[in-house]
Amino acid sequence: MVEALGSPAVDDRAIGVFDSGFGGLTVARALIDLLPGEDLVYFGDTARYPYGPRPLDEVREFAREITSVLVGRHDVKMVVAACNTAAAAALELLRFEHDLPVVGVIDPGVRAALAVTDNRRVGVIGTAGTMASGAYERSVASHRANVVLTCCACPGFVELVERGETTSPAARALVEERLAPLRQAQIDTLLLGCTHYPFLARIIADMMGREVVLVSSADETAFEVRSILKETGLFRRTGGKGAHRFISSGDVRRFRELGSRLLGPELDDVEGWTWD
Repeated sequence: MVEALGSPAVDDRAIGVFDSGFGGLTVARALIDLLPGEDLVYFGDTARYPYGPRPLDEVREFAREITSVLVGRHDVKMVVAACNTAAAAALELLRFEHDLPVVGVIDPGVRAALAVTDNRRVGVIGTAGTMASGAYERSVASHRANVVLTCCACPGFVELVERGETTSPAARALVEERLAPLRQAQIDTLLLGCTHYPFLARIIADMMGREVVLVSSADETAFEVRSILKETGLFRRTGGKGAHRFISSGDVRRFRELGSRLLGPELDDVEGWTWD
């Protein structure tokens, strides 16, 4: 922490972001756009994706391990769990174990969905693990919102994104099959409860129709991060463009190639990480 006399506190350390793979890049993109002066360290645990089918206890340990890497080796000032499954499994524990802000993607997404629904029928799609956790039901209940919530697990969506297969006929067929219960529920708002899913937004929007608003948690999470930085005095010094580091526990070359297509030019180099 660096603080000049008579000036607001500033903190030049990076924001840490993690996901099971590429999905959290939607959050990283939103953070880079909203907070261009902040440094960012992104950890994609591609060696162990997908998290969705795994037991929540196992995902919780993964989240703890990654957070320890971000805090211990990269000295981040904040951690963003840019993975719905990891947030559902470990968010409160991470907040207990680390003396820094830890932000999830579930509550910001729910707030955004509740703000836009007109008919009070909201759908949520996510991994099997996230849906089984009940995290979205708890979040909606905490807002005392009078809505009908329809939750739907969508196995296979993460794998489509991780393969870079976001517009293929096979992707369209799977999306159509998985979204059938939501079309029957007459929702007017669909919350994409996995950070991978915005990469499938075009197909999802086609299947759901124009009357259904798609909500991604990425932008809302970035707004929450900015709010916390303001409240806690953790902003980086103004002036200059932030540095962005990307780490993958899996195939570094593949992460760089696909990740740069999904995120943009900021992802021009990737560091490798190997779990013991």
